[in-house]
Amino acid sequence: MSCRIAPIADHAVYIDFGEVIDAAVNQRVTALAKRVADARIDGVTGLIPTYRALTVAYDCTRIRQSRLREHLERLLAEPDAAADPVRIWQLPVAYGGDHGIDLQWLADHHQLDPQDVIGLHSAVSYRVYMIGFMPGFAYLGGLDERLHTSRRESPRLKTPAGTVSIGGMQTAVASVEAPSGWNLIGRTPARSFVASREEPFLFRAGDEIRFVPIDSDEFDALAAQPDYLPQWTWRA
Repeated sequence: MSCRIAPIADHAVYIDFGEVIDAAVNQRVTALAKRVADARIDGVTGLIPTYRALTVAYDCTRIRQSRLREHLERLLAEPDAAADPVRIWQLPVAYGGDHGIDLQWLADHHQLDPQDVIGLHSAVSYRVYMIGFMPGFAYLGGLDERLHTSRRESPRLKTPAGTVSIGGMQTAVASVEAPSGWNLIGRTPARSFVASREEPFLFRAGDEIRFVPIDSDEFDALAAQPDYLPQWTWRA
């Protein structure tokens, strides 16, 4: 699979792996991000993995762009190592009602029962393709085609943190209260962004998430725990 390295001004380079949203492409992105991080290249100040590309930020007073490109080309030429273990999260979600005010509309739109939507949405594992838009906001791939739904024509000015939503071919977990044009189907009591936490972002690119339906009472009980973290396991 070919890739392209391009500059972004004088402080970053962009390694582009293709034009499609694909798990294999995203795996190459996250694998390269790990290799760059492990290489500890002096002058590299940040890594931003996305669906199909990796942005490498650097301090131009410490490393020249030409030298950084040499490092990246060497790392790209290395054979792909065995895939690292993947964290699989069991993320509780209260669907519908006040927690997912668009669930009934979305079900009607697709000529489904709300329970069918919940069943389809919670039946698969979703890959975290990237974190972006807001701190800790997780973009997930793997949504059943039967649930693909266009974004709303009029975005809401406020949606709560933890909202689980559908927009187009994607589903996502909101990390902070913010405007949104996505269709809101549920909410998790897990906090995917806490600035004071040792690791502020709960998820990272390459993780997988399985949604576990819960009722409102369970949601309230978990949300009342200030340090609540959902369960996760490793998959080799």
